[in-house]
Amino acid sequence: MNDLVNHPEHYKLNKEFEVIDIIDSHVDGINDGREAVYSSHVLRYILRYRQKGGLESLKKAQWYLNRQIDYMEERQSTYGLYRRRYNEGVAEQMDKTKGDET
Repeated sequence: MNDLVNHPEHYKLNKEFEVIDIIDSHVDGINDGREAVYSSHVLRYILRYRQKGGLESLKKAQWYLNRQIDYMEERQSTYGLYRRRYNEGVAEQMDKTKGDET
């Protein structure tokens, strides 16, 4: 039986991976709430578009991706280049005038 609350089929990939687990893994360590929210929505709509929503889901993913890009460009112009080193889990802020890490 399909559990529409806890484990809906349209949130599973290959009947094995749940979209929420992929999203949790992706946003773990993102210190910026808006960045985490936007990217989680992009993933949610991309990963489930074939089971639910089709083209409409892809357009929603695009809408959130555009918001994330706009936000990150604004953040970069205000605070400088933001670079994340995933292998160490450390976020660095780059000085936009010198390119130095701060």
